Amino acid sequence: MASILWLPVIVITASAYLYVLSINVPEMDYTGKNCTSEDLKFPRNIQELTSLAILLKEYKTDHLSYVLLLFCSAYLYKQSFAIPGSVFMNLLAGALFPTWLGFVIVCTLTACGATCCYTWSKLCGKSYIIKYFPDKVSFLQRKVEENIDSLFYFLLFLRFFPMTPNWFLNMASPIVNIPVHMFFLSVFIGLIPYNFICVQTGSMLSELRSVNDIFTPWTMAKLGFIAMMALVPGLVTKQLKRNIKTD
Repeated sequence: MASILWLPVIVITASAYLYVLSINVPEMDYTGKNCTSEDLKFPRNIQELTSLAILLKEYKTDHLSYVLLLFCSAYLYKQSFAIPGSVFMNLLAGALFPTWLGFVIVCTLTACGATCCYTWSKLCGKSYIIKYFPDKVSFLQRKVEENIDSLFYFLLFLRFFPMTPNWFLNMASPIVNIPVHMFFLSVFIGLIPYNFICVQTGSMLSELRSVNDIFTPWTMAKLGFIAMMALVPGLVTKQLKRNIKTD
């Protein structure tokens, strides 16, 4: 019971840090609109995202290090506490930074943030996740056991084409005994296609009307194909072991 009490402390501390960072905005070095804490909020739709991107793009001309720190801190905050809306952060990375730089930043932050979520779950929330999501945990445990010989490829498949939401995978992974190093790599590699599509689309933010414009049928088909390819090494490994046992 004592361990769960640490989670509010962690959340409050992280929230306080993000708030202090948002109110200590450096001033523009030229005449222009200075950022305020009211401007720096998590976008909830394409319109808010576009406005924020325009402001930060102008602002990072003089304060690149601050914008980068703010973006990384906000992204890790969302990922660490499984807060929905990471797609907007991916799009914002594409709007603020060159595509390949934004892509590398997003992949790294996604894996680090997810690993933080994994850690909070392991330290504070295992019993509560089992209590409130017993069927999902049992299903994931069964699938992990069935694919234990090719676990990494199975984890990649789950990230490429998730059977359960990413936030649940992040929290349930320590419960079903997925090693943290394998978890980190599967997130980093497995979300590469999704992250790249979002960041690349973010570079054309002005042309978007809604999030649905990102995930067209053709895009979803490509993600599905990549997911199926991730299963191939695991199936080959299983078949080889089966043949060895037969012989």
